[in-house]
Amino acid sequence: MIRALVVDDEKLVRKGFISIIDWASHGIVVVGEASDGAAALEWMNGNEVDLLFTDLTMPRMDGFELIRQVRQQFPQTQSVVLTCHHEFDYVQEAMRLGAIDYIVKTLLEVDSSDTVIRRIVERCRWERGKMAGAAELSSRQAAVPSAGQVIAFIPRERGAADSGELFRLPLAKGSRLIQLAAGAWLTQPASPYTAAELERELGDRLLGSWRPVLMTGFEPCTVEEAGRLVERSSLLSRLFYAPEQPGAISLAIGDLKPQHAQSGLDGKQQADAIPMVPEHWHALRWTLHTDEWKAMLTDAEHLMVQPEAWHAFASRLCADWSGLLFTADESKRLMEERDRNRTWRDWRDWLGRASSLVRSRMDELALSREVMGCLIGAVIYMRQRAGDKINQSDVAMHVSMSRSYFSQCFAKLAGASFGDTLRTLRIDLAKRLLRESDAPVYEIAERAGFEDDKYFSRVFRERVGLLPSEYRTANR
Repeated sequence: MIRALVVDDEKLVRKGFISIIDWASHGIVVVGEASDGAAALEWMNGNEVDLLFTDLTMPRMDGFELIRQVRQQFPQTQSVVLTCHHEFDYVQEAMRLGAIDYIVKTLLEVDSSDTVIRRIVERCRWERGKMAGAAELSSRQAAVPSAGQVIAFIPRERGAADSGELFRLPLAKGSRLIQLAAGAWLTQPASPYTAAELERELGDRLLGSWRPVLMTGFEPCTVEEAGRLVERSSLLSRLFYAPEQPGAISLAIGDLKPQHAQSGLDGKQQADAIPMVPEHWHALRWTLHTDEWKAMLTDAEHLMVQPEAWHAFASRLCADWSGLLFTADESKRLMEERDRNRTWRDWRDWLGRASSLVRSRMDELALSREVMGCLIGAVIYMRQRAGDKINQSDVAMHVSMSRSYFSQCFAKLAGASFGDTLRTLRIDLAKRLLRESDAPVYEIAERAGFEDDKYFSRVFRERVGLLPSEYRTANR
């Protein structure tokens, strides 16, 4: 018997659909019903279902997401759409996600239901037979050396690729697809593939969305075990820094060094072990000097800095220098471009654009590279020492400039005096301390570089519009 589940948020429609069809005559038994996709998935986690009938427009989880989730979590279950006459555009999308057929609820009658259900049952049994045949073939080939191959699918853009398309590929029939980190997917094909065969099966459209990687050298293992090996490898870093190419890539798992060589690390320690952007790059010498620029590019490729680290670096760069080196519009544009970066080549171009903006700002202020570098170093020093008793002479001495010339150049860069800029940095430090600690206001004032807590409260209110205690209450 074929076990069926009916999902529709309208109870009367659901009951009417179940009652109008002679299920037993088609070898079907309706084992359950649900009012939305979330309830259906919960029910399926505890019950076996061969055939799913689902409406598309439902609260909580709609039919599209339900079909997608069922395709991933219960690949043996076939989906059929229950639709109204005006929803044919929706039906096309559902079929693209993996539905095998559809039923127009407003046209279904007792006389016509037999033909519709018979067609669906035949398709359902055909799909089940095809999956069983692929599973048998996979079992026969389990001992073949070439069965040590897995195929990884890496999205070319962050969050843009549709995984439902992968589940409809012939290679996914009878083989499990599991999700890895960063939106990647992995499968063990029932029979070995060549790069040319894989490219033909995906076609130009899917090759535009996914980077397929043929990986060999696996010992006999489950797809989950293979997935863990791949996630612990340097595959994503290797692809990130590799030249962009349209076709399939072939690699041996043994050629990929482990991403985390240290054993016994917990999740946080492993995350901390991922290569990050070196701290001295935040000093921005690479934006001003050609030799520093070339050295940074070389070091980045040697260190294989992760994409996530580049995103964090870009966010900090824009936050730290908006209003000083970049205008608000330039910072916004850099952040928008950051989100579109996919490869090291994209990031290299992005860093080049950021560098050009810094040099344009330098030319606008009529400053030399040396003086611009000193001013950038001064701002970094002021941020690091804002809570200390520093003054303009201390900072000028730190960057090896005379006090008067430093004062003149700094005002050009900041658009404000040294004193006003330092007070702003100290207020920013105080705001962070108020949010993150329970220390009394007088202690916050001292830690933020203010000697008099009453003066601190007055300046804070003038700048922020609230007293320190009011700000803390509003931001807890």
